[in-house]
Amino acid sequence: MSSSVRIALVLAIGLVAGGAGGVWYARAPAEFMLAGARQNPPGDRPVLYYRDPGGAPVWSATPKKDAHGHDYLPVYDEEVSFDPAGKKRVTAKDERRILYYRNPMGLPDVSPAPKKDSMGMDYVPVYEGEEDDGKTVKVSLGKIQRSGVRTQPVSARDIVGSVRAIGTVAFDERRLTVVTLRSDGYIDELFVNATGQPVRAGEPLFRVYSADIQRAQIDLIVAMRAVQRGTVGTDAERSFEGAMQRLRNLGVPESRIREVRETGANPRTLDWPAPSAGTVITKRIVNGQRVTAGEELYRIADLSQVWVIADVSEHDIAAIKVGTRASLIFHAFLDREVEGTVTFIYPELKAETRTARVRIEIPNPDGRLRADMYADVVFHPDAGQVSAATVPASAVIDSGTRQVVLVAKGEARFEPRPVKLGRRGDGYVEILDGVVPGEEVVTAATFLIDAESNLRAALQAFTQEPAK
Repeated sequence: MSSSVRIALVLAIGLVAGGAGGVWYARAPAEFMLAGARQNPPGDRPVLYYRDPGGAPVWSATPKKDAHGHDYLPVYDEEVSFDPAGKKRVTAKDERRILYYRNPMGLPDVSPAPKKDSMGMDYVPVYEGEEDDGKTVKVSLGKIQRSGVRTQPVSARDIVGSVRAIGTVAFDERRLTVVTLRSDGYIDELFVNATGQPVRAGEPLFRVYSADIQRAQIDLIVAMRAVQRGTVGTDAERSFEGAMQRLRNLGVPESRIREVRETGANPRTLDWPAPSAGTVITKRIVNGQRVTAGEELYRIADLSQVWVIADVSEHDIAAIKVGTRASLIFHAFLDREVEGTVTFIYPELKAETRTARVRIEIPNPDGRLRADMYADVVFHPDAGQVSAATVPASAVIDSGTRQVVLVAKGEARFEPRPVKLGRRGDGYVEILDGVVPGEEVVTAATFLIDAESNLRAALQAFTQEPAK
């Protein structure tokens, strides 16, 4: 439509409306165009005329104010269109009622009529249904589209999440054996003379001379000969039984006691047998050494089964209990996954790391697992009760002291809402308080809306009157 025809139509509308309302500012068509040209610098949108801010059927070709001092509103070229019947096309926004005008920078300042701020920016109209309740933040549709904001409804679901931790291989404490003597002595010869050497139960470890063992053997021989001579009496029997018991108290093997009884000999030294099978993990003895009663000489570990001690975060320990299944992958053997079971949860936490120690027992028949090896541990807790509400983990904004989700209110409005978190798993977080199933929460680009909300809060705090 040409500009001359458009101006003519505008004049026709003005004449009709002026006749109906009893008011018309007579201007020639040339004045309308000249006035529009004066008010529109090159590159601006063309202004056709100015209308009454209260909606009365009064127009003007140039800017002016009404009786209350409010500026007339400009009507731009693209805002006026006509259907074939000659009627103006009314948009959805035109049908809504303007409630007030808000500050364009988000400051807590509103106006009942159009105005400009200190920087010359027009106040933004707020239509019916777009009222600001003080809790929501409005983001432009352009920003939402550019940043890829996505939402997802809050839903109820099972939280069956795996718990990950780092574990360390340790010896099974119930399969450790310490070798020591119950009397002083001297080492005549070593048979097992290196740490890490495997031993079998009953295999000789060292040869020892002990004066206490020698005396106990002599007592046994004397008592035994007295019995053989036919000496009858309570004292002889008590001496024999006492000599046998003294040898046992000194830890002398039954094989040596039987040898002394059968042969009547008094061997000077004793080949000390290994009390159990395993691997020597500690050796504190050398050839010719004098040893004292109770001194640790060897420590033997049965490596057919080992422990893995996993450090579990304090936040996750509630999901783990005795009997929980665990999968382990050792850093030294990435090609094999090992299954184990939780057998014990230690009663204290490490104060430095705020982690609890969890013990897992696993078989080690080939002896490949060695103490202090690292393992990635994944616990598989049993399914719990269905949560009342869950959201994706990406929906939670966690500052460390405060957890918030952004609830979509429709029409590009979002409400930052504090929540109380529960269990985690499978990429979801249980919400104990704050939202209910069915509400929409933002799951992507939460940083954008959170930044808008923080900016608004900062501006409000900056412009707030100080407390007196």
